[in-house]
Amino acid sequence: MAESTQPLETNSAAASGTEVAEDVLVHRARKGDLKSYDELVKRYQERIYATIYHMTSNHEDANDLAQDSFIKAYQALGSFKGGSSFYTWLYRIAVNKTINFLKQRKNRTHMSLNDLDFNAEHDPDLMALISHKTPRRDAGLNELQEKLNAALLKLSEPHRLVVVLHDVQGQSHEEIAKVMECNIGTVRSRLFYARQQLQSELADYLK
Repeated sequence: MAESTQPLETNSAAASGTEVAEDVLVHRARKGDLKSYDELVKRYQERIYATIYHMTSNHEDANDLAQDSFIKAYQALGSFKGGSSFYTWLYRIAVNKTINFLKQRKNRTHMSLNDLDFNAEHDPDLMALISHKTPRRDAGLNELQEKLNAALLKLSEPHRLVVVLHDVQGQSHEEIAKVMECNIGTVRSRLFYARQQLQSELADYLK
């Protein structure tokens, strides 16, 4: 039976220090191997949680949604055809759950943009807003972050999501297109529009 060979494969991989391939873990998990699925959870839970947190700004909500996403993914493993990576498929489940949650939530809380603020320093479009030419750069970074919070919350979920995935998570246009199930052109246009909106919201503050 599989029980006699699978531990040998796992032990061999652990002994050699190699990481079991994603497709192998998925294959085992589809056959009911909970340890393999647990390995997939450990491999991706931090990134899934971080994305959801930046969309919800609530640790408890992010934890609940992340857990729900992994549970739903496990229950739907039979429908995973392997057309994309398991991670992309999982990411899509988490994103859809989060968007639905945000639509249902009436009172939205303040978002934490510490990571976005950091990544903004590496983005030429947003860097122009907080460059050395701005007299209040050092004194006003906290106020700027608060205004970034408010500006980002004014974006629609798809536009906010593309900013979070690209500027916070550092995902490529291609990866985002797979997650959001749209073409790369749509990702670029949404990102451009979102940044234009953010710049417009912050223009008066930086005059």
